[in-house]
Amino acid sequence: MFEIIFFGNGPLADATLKTLTASSSINILFHAHDKSDLETVKSLKQSHPAAFGVLASFGVLIKPDLLKLFEPEGILNLHPSLLPLYRGASPIESAILAGDSAFSVSLMKLVRAMDAGPVYYQTTLTDLPLEKSAIYSALATAGASWLLKNLQTFVQFRLSPSTPEKFFPDFHTQDNSRATFTQKLDKSLSFLSPETDSAETTLRKIVAFQSFPKPKYNFFDQEVIILSAHINNSYSPNKKDLFIRCADGNYVLIDRLQPLSRKPMDARSFLNGLHL
Repeated sequence: MFEIIFFGNGPLADATLKTLTASSSINILFHAHDKSDLETVKSLKQSHPAAFGVLASFGVLIKPDLLKLFEPEGILNLHPSLLPLYRGASPIESAILAGDSAFSVSLMKLVRAMDAGPVYYQTTLTDLPLEKSAIYSALATAGASWLLKNLQTFVQFRLSPSTPEKFFPDFHTQDNSRATFTQKLDKSLSFLSPETDSAETTLRKIVAFQSFPKPKYNFFDQEVIILSAHINNSYSPNKKDLFIRCADGNYVLIDRLQPLSRKPMDARSFLNGLHL
């Protein structure tokens, strides 16, 4: 039985935990949600020295004294990008907005510098749907599955930590000169700007901003949150559809939306409710 102290919040953490806890070989000693939990983590690691630290989207600086307790392998950080690309707070959203068609996950050692530690494993997934929750789930599952298969290898690595390449064929230090960085999303990004964006860019904003900061638009003087949409490159405007005309002359068709202070609904129900 492997003991794990888990750090994390949000969809990446939830999907990672789902995979880890499905294994009968895993015991989650503690789930740290925020900074207030770190003293408990320190105490638990001191009393359970063999416990692994696993982190997925924690968003809290972990100080050197706590990092040191998890040597030699360190706290194992599941980061959803092909590091050193997309370091920082919004790697999946940034990859969606950049037009990426493939998405990656890295397992790395947490260090003081943001997402800059040596990498134990990386993989890239292709043919994923352009749907944020599905991308989060697929990457978390891939990273956590690799971790489950290699926890015993980490136990062996602890006995000979000077040769990580012997245990992890993908092990490498990051090339900081190639690093790119992402920023936290904020509410100022919510409103779509199809008057200057293409249909593809508009759709990717709708996908990337799901859950937060929530993609918004005004239809018939009503502010709505767009929940799902699609592009039809051969589309001609139809009064039965709810659509956005974009700067490139193409259209984004709205599938589901949520008017403010109302329940989610499909686009047809919204139009019917306007008595148009």
